[in-house]
Amino acid sequence: MRGARPVLAAPAQAEPKGRRSGAGSPLPWSESELVGTMLSPEAERVLQYLVEVEELAEEVLADKRQIVDLDTKRNQNREGLRALQKDLSLSEDVMVCFGNMFIKMPHPQTKEMIEKDQDHLDKEIEKLRKQLKVKVNRLFEAQGKPELKGFNLNPLNQDELKALKIILKG
Repeated sequence: MRGARPVLAAPAQAEPKGRRSGAGSPLPWSESELVGTMLSPEAERVLQYLVEVEELAEEVLADKRQIVDLDTKRNQNREGLRALQKDLSLSEDVMVCFGNMFIKMPHPQTKEMIEKDQDHLDKEIEKLRKQLKVKVNRLFEAQGKPELKGFNLNPLNQDELKALKIILKG
C-alpha cells in the first residue's frame, strides 16, 4: 500500500457550556440548554416525564445503597460487641478503631458506646426503609404501574399475636 495516507483522528471537541457529563445526571444535557431550544409541547411533556422518573429512581437507588452501607456498619459493630463479650477481663482497656486511628478505652465504656451506635443505626435503617417504601410508591405512580400489594404491611405486636392465637384455638 504505497502512498497510503495515515488516518488522522478528528480533534476532540470541547463540551458545550452547561453540559453535564453523565455523573449524577440522567441525561447528557442540562435543562438550561433545553430552554433555548424549541421543543413541541408533546416533546417537553415526555422529557419532563423522563427527568422526573429518573430523579425518583435515583432517590430509590441512593436510599438502597445507604441502607446497605449502614447495615455493613451494624454488622461490624455486632462483631465488635461479640469480641468484647468473649473477652472476660472487664478491668482492662480495649483498643478501638475510629477512622484511621486506634484509641485505648475502658471496656464498659466501649461496650456502651457500641450499643448506643447500634441503636442509632437500627433507627436510621428503619427510617430509611419507611422512606424507601414511600419513594418506591411514588416511582411506580410516576411510571403508571400499580401500587405493590402487601408492601406496606406491618408485623403484629405481642398483644395482637396473643389475641390471634386465642381466636385460632377457640
